[in-house]
Amino acid sequence: MVANLDRSYMSPLEYLEWEEKQDIKYEYINGEVFAMTGGTIPHNDIAFNLASGLKNHLKGSKCRVNIADAKVGISENGPFTYPDVVVSCHPKDKKALKFIQFPSLVVEVLSPSTEAYDRGGKFQLYRQIPTLQEYVLISVDKVGLDCFRLNDRGLWELHPFVEGDDVHLVSVDFTFPLSLVYEDVF
Repeated sequence: MVANLDRSYMSPLEYLEWEEKQDIKYEYINGEVFAMTGGTIPHNDIAFNLASGLKNHLKGSKCRVNIADAKVGISENGPFTYPDVVVSCHPKDKKALKFIQFPSLVVEVLSPSTEAYDRGGKFQLYRQIPTLQEYVLISVDKVGLDCFRLNDRGLWELHPFVEGDDVHLVSVDFTFPLSLVYEDVF
């Protein structure tokens, strides 16, 4: 969830230095910072379930899986966001300390208050990342997952999944039943 902190503008460097001293996380978009408020337990469980499955699947690979506290930089100068799950297989991200910059997969668990932004403005930001291959949105109030996948013509295609489906994330070659992400949620 996102709440606007104030209308003070910061440079990317000011933001990175300032945020390190804060008690909570803040996203940085166009010079503004936005407080990241806590999500619900089902929101957390969905993200954790998928991240756990990805971590097991990618064990021993060159990819790293991160959740909630891993910041993603659209570029070195921002914007900076905090997706629920992110996977990067890029060697430069293997030892990243402050933010992931070359993700292949970004996942957002939808909240009623952020769904429109996650589908619109945030997806517009993520599409600027040259290494991004898939953007996944997972519903928290019903069983459903939307996977936006970059095709070979450079266009983003929607692949929706509903209850009973198996999901295939091409970017990490991971196939799983959709029920995996909702384990112990519904």
